[in-house]
Amino acid sequence: MLNTFLFIETSSLSNPMVLILVIIMFILLMAIALLANVVMGAASWFHQQEKEKEKEAAKKSNAAGITAIMVGLLLLSAPVFAQDTKAPVPAATTSFGLEGLSGTAFYLVTGVIAIELLVLFFLVYQLKVFLRKEKAAVATGEAKAPALQRWAMLWAKFNRFRPVAQEADLDLGHDYDGIRELDNRLPPWWLYGFYATILVGVVYLYRFHVSHTAPLSGEEYRIAMQDAEIQKAAYLKKAANNIDENTVTLVTEATALTDGKEIFEKNCSPCHGKGGEGIVGPNLTDDYWLHGGSVKDIFKTIKYGWPEKGMKAWKEDLSPSQIARLTGFIKSIHGSNPPNGKEKQGDLFRDAVSLK
Repeated sequence: MLNTFLFIETSSLSNPMVLILVIIMFILLMAIALLANVVMGAASWFHQQEKEKEKEAAKKSNAAGITAIMVGLLLLSAPVFAQDTKAPVPAATTSFGLEGLSGTAFYLVTGVIAIELLVLFFLVYQLKVFLRKEKAAVATGEAKAPALQRWAMLWAKFNRFRPVAQEADLDLGHDYDGIRELDNRLPPWWLYGFYATILVGVVYLYRFHVSHTAPLSGEEYRIAMQDAEIQKAAYLKKAANNIDENTVTLVTEATALTDGKEIFEKNCSPCHGKGGEGIVGPNLTDDYWLHGGSVKDIFKTIKYGWPEKGMKAWKEDLSPSQIARLTGFIKSIHGSNPPNGKEKQGDLFRDAVSLK
């Protein structure tokens, strides 16, 4: 059974949810086996006076049948996972949002888990029935041992304690300040837990070191860094469009200024000339400005325009980041003194950028 699951195709095992569901199935199966063992012990003890051997055999047969059914259901899920690899379901068409897991496989796995839970509830119910009968026997005087003693026996079976009388046989002869070392068997709950960790370890080894369907820590770090860079770029792109006349700063990067130049030549050159020398609009290369020559003033002028003076508002045509790049380009051509420069218009404006 373990080998069957180890060779499931990677299209299903690459999904963490699939691994979780498979591990849950195995854990529930072990819980069923453990609880069935407790119920068998309770039934055997309750009927030991009348049909001890027959009842024990029947209970063991039933438990074996339950285990066989669960193993069969788990084995049936393996072909479904393998079948998924022949006709993988695209993530966009998977109704569960689990990439590589078809609806059939999902329903089968969850169905197996549901059946296991029903079996667990049934075993718990049977255990309650036995305890109820024992309480009734105590009330009628038919019980041959106190209820606490019977609880102790069930607890001992669950933990498989050895009686104190057998400690001499378990003594290894090592005594440390009165603490004796005993060769005692580990309790079933501990062993089942240990087996579960082995199963998880095997699945981990196969997934990370054999099939390579999941990244190791170093690869995971590199993937996380790449994702972070993508997220950072998306954030910066979004943040760039949050610029306004109050938060804009001077753009000086070469690529941004190149973009600003292209925007200027396409949209602004008909009025201001290709070099900013001014045609219908004012000269943008000198120290005189009609509406202020700071970065924020230029950004605001481009964004809202001055319709009464023939300057349209560009906020509907250009994004905030484009206006910022265009503003940076206009500041970069200050003092370039292009030929045929238009006469001075407006007020003298000088700042650190203008004085460079």
